[in-house]
Amino acid sequence: MLAYAVTTKNVGNLESYRAKRKADRTPEPFGAALPGGQRFVVQQHAARRTHYDFRLELDGVLKSWAVPKGPSPNPADKRLAVHVEDHPVDYVNFEGVIPPDNYGAGAVIVWDRGQWVALNDIADGFDKGKLLFELRGHKLRGKWTLVKTKRGKNEWLLIKERDAYATTNSTEDYPHDSVLSGRTVEQVANGDPRGAEVAARLRKLGAARRDVRARDLKPMLATPGKPFSNPKWVFELKYDGYRLFAEKRAGEVKLYSRAGNDFTATFPEIAEIVAALPFAQFIIDAEVVVLDARGLPSFSLLQKRGRLTRRADVARAALELPASIYAFDLLAFDGFDLRALPLVERKAALRALLPVAGALRYSEHFDEQGEALFAEAERLGLEGVIGKRAASPYVSKRSADWVKINAAKSDDFVVVGYLPPKQGGPGFGALLLGQYRGGELTYAGRAGSGFAARDFAALEPLLAGKPRGEPLAAAETPRGAVWIADGPVVQVKFKQRTPDGMLRQPVFSRLRDDKKPLECVWHADAAGEDEAQEPAPIAEEKPERPAVAFTNLDKVFWPADGYTKGDLIAYYEGVSEWLLPYLKDRPVVLTRYPDGIDGKSFFQKDAPAYAPSWLRLETMWSEHAEREIRYFVLDDVESLLYVANMGTIPLHVWSSRVAALERPDWCILDLDPKGAPLKHVVAIARHLHELCEDIGLESFVKTSGSTGLHVLIPLGARYTYEQSRTLAELLARFTAKSLPDIATIVRSVSDRDGKVYLDYLQNGHGRLLVSPFCARPLPGAPVSMPIDWSLVNGRLKLERFTIRTARKWLQAHGDPLTLVLTASCDMLAALQALAQRLAG
Repeated sequence: MLAYAVTTKNVGNLESYRAKRKADRTPEPFGAALPGGQRFVVQQHAARRTHYDFRLELDGVLKSWAVPKGPSPNPADKRLAVHVEDHPVDYVNFEGVIPPDNYGAGAVIVWDRGQWVALNDIADGFDKGKLLFELRGHKLRGKWTLVKTKRGKNEWLLIKERDAYATTNSTEDYPHDSVLSGRTVEQVANGDPRGAEVAARLRKLGAARRDVRARDLKPMLATPGKPFSNPKWVFELKYDGYRLFAEKRAGEVKLYSRAGNDFTATFPEIAEIVAALPFAQFIIDAEVVVLDARGLPSFSLLQKRGRLTRRADVARAALELPASIYAFDLLAFDGFDLRALPLVERKAALRALLPVAGALRYSEHFDEQGEALFAEAERLGLEGVIGKRAASPYVSKRSADWVKINAAKSDDFVVVGYLPPKQGGPGFGALLLGQYRGGELTYAGRAGSGFAARDFAALEPLLAGKPRGEPLAAAETPRGAVWIADGPVVQVKFKQRTPDGMLRQPVFSRLRDDKKPLECVWHADAAGEDEAQEPAPIAEEKPERPAVAFTNLDKVFWPADGYTKGDLIAYYEGVSEWLLPYLKDRPVVLTRYPDGIDGKSFFQKDAPAYAPSWLRLETMWSEHAEREIRYFVLDDVESLLYVANMGTIPLHVWSSRVAALERPDWCILDLDPKGAPLKHVVAIARHLHELCEDIGLESFVKTSGSTGLHVLIPLGARYTYEQSRTLAELLARFTAKSLPDIATIVRSVSDRDGKVYLDYLQNGHGRLLVSPFCARPLPGAPVSMPIDWSLVNGRLKLERFTIRTARKWLQAHGDPLTLVLTASCDMLAALQALAQRLAG
């Protein structure tokens, strides 16, 4: 098939796109025109009327057509496609909600995406009004054409060409969900229940609440076996790839190999699709593969990807030779440890979370029929089958609960010679085999078994009548070999090939008189078992960070206690492993005390112009200030110590991350006593904790570092700030109603009558929370400390947590708040339960 260069030798124009949108009011990307590849995307867009947007990457932009009825695989359907403004290339991954009162307001999903190949001259096609191309997507495949009509200058028709992918189906027959997130356009608009449903099921099954980290895991491995069937077992296909743990937590995705190497940079397109799953925390056990033109895993193509080390080469290969990932187990989700659950329950949870179609694929299993599946794997030339006991837990070792059954490979070879029978006499004892490699016939090994009497009868005359040939180069030349020229072609089964192409355990299958010797070409697909050597990970490229130059370390910051600026910096360095997860990827606001807590202080949102280049800064539009603000984002210890050296004592953070600014990770209730006794704060906190438990919500608590407590409810970045505030307000109102003598939602201090104020107003865009473990500018140098609910009682003493004691406390007790970064909730069910209580 002839493919054409994809360019019109023009630069895409985004002026029209930008003129219709305001960057501070829509989450849509505003990137520049970029030199690019050959990607396409189809987005389902529930605007005023639901339609599909068809986009081809060309001239550094996405050429775009609005298709009201969507692409159809039926050549009889000629779908109207209205040519609209170019979109930035970044739009290829855009999925979300365009807010009301914006151009194109409504929900958008990535309905399909992939590569496209031009089949005619595109520049000429635009001029003449006909574009012919091939799509290689997850839903749309084969040849398509765009034909311009004579009705209007922007009206085209999108038509499926007749080929093997054409059907009589319609758009509605394709899977309806996103190939990235697995969400439907309705779920993007109204909320995705899948995470909450899975979490509820895990809770019902008794899954343990435990913080599991992929970097600490070892894979469960299978023992070798033979084909079998068993009603208590399930069977999966065995893939020719690399084993990976795919982890998402706190907004970050990591890919770890079975040896514990970080493969995130090796397969960035896999990290991208794992990140697109709309769940806060999970660990998936999977196999990464590269598919060949037949749609089958190719180990040689995977090795080609694995050998790349330059980031530019990896980025190009991610577009031209993209990897896919087959997920077969779920080990952690939303703060739950699933490893003790039965395999079938873990897989059911996994299946509920993944897209129906896409590069992240659920590895189907088949009940009982292991032998039938193995026979099909052999027929397709696949790696084999894995049998798994349906009730098996996940253990990080080789286990008899998992059995690997390797299928024999099969290929065609030229007979280049033979060995005489061991007992002497006519005939042969083994066939010597060869294949063409780079145009040269090379030795591949010998097959000495698998022959029936009829095979000897057919082969003997073919060998005896051949002229003698030159010996082929071999690492070990067989003794007594008889080399021949112009030998016949035979099919041979084998278990594996060595890296240099030699066969392991070859067995004769049949004579191939329908094939010519020159068709016997080595494809270099080594049969990769789970012990296959993995590539070295790509070294992470970090900008050079000079050591932070500290100043005035002896300056006293807490005069009554004698603590200095140096003590503050040492404290932040000492607790950084616990503190940084709460700062990472969040806008941070500083309160600086350059002369200590008794001196002047100031609030600093905007990073100064002299901030070092290695410090991460994120620019965001502020509606309140009506300007852009460059926020600090403290992702590492160097950044944390840099701002501490600026005299920063408390660090205030957003409840949401940069990548999802309108989706907070937690809902906050700030219990502010302003003179009320601590025992009232404790009573209110415990009431809130019990109330949350009753309506199905998890809650966590930390000291404010002053006189109050903060109660946090994990949201998993699934809900908006408005929804978070609604939840907090209802909880606060119910608590104030239940404890009217000590709790109030009246904001004015003078009108509180000595009661504890339940502040729910901290749930909003740009509202701040003092970060866990932050020091406070108060006598005694207290810190905001996460504590276990068992400590929230009449013996609680807030002053025990200071910059002097906090690190030892953490070393002894750990951080009980950490799940707030990864867990989520079913807010709808909680609100319904709470509404019933309020009504009662």
